Amino acid sequence: MIVRTAPTHDLGAARLRSVRELLDTAFEGDFSDDDWDHTLGGVHAWIEDGRGLAAHGAVVQRRVLHRGRSYRVGYVEGLAVRGDRRRQGLGGAVMAELERVIDGTYAFGALSASDAGAALYRARGWRIWEGRLDALGPEGTVRLAEEEGSVFLRPAGGPALPDPAAPLVFDWRDGDVM
Repeated sequence: MIVRTAPTHDLGAARLRSVRELLDTAFEGDFSDDDWDHTLGGVHAWIEDGRGLAAHGAVVQRRVLHRGRSYRVGYVEGLAVRGDRRRQGLGGAVMAELERVIDGTYAFGALSASDAGAALYRARGWRIWEGRLDALGPEGTVRLAEEEGSVFLRPAGGPALPDPAAPLVFDWRDGDVM
């Protein structure tokens, strides 16, 4: 199994269409244009087979404030495996490449997991964020209480993970902030 990586600008129109189709199908119509926008602009990892795109994920840069410091964070987006290829290790292979990018580039990794995806991230050593989540919105700081308990972090070989006694304050974006 070959996992390929490239920045968004190197994917080309046809591959980007394939990624969007995979994500629309995998998320059963619950993948919005804002979700798509969140997936673009970073580094993509994907696997192809004889039927086309079998798995995909991306890591994009986000800014997170914590205890008066701004961190550059690698945020995982658009991770999906085609239905007929699930439970065959493709998601883990894509995540391994995304983690390599995170480890070499960012202070730590972050992602928001569905209930279905949480087991994969736990098995790979990602840890649930136990603290408060906020976002720095257009009107000021907004609490993201509904996201608490679903955000995972990964140390990237640098300092320890942030202290959960203080909130993580993510940058604002349209659609789902997390």
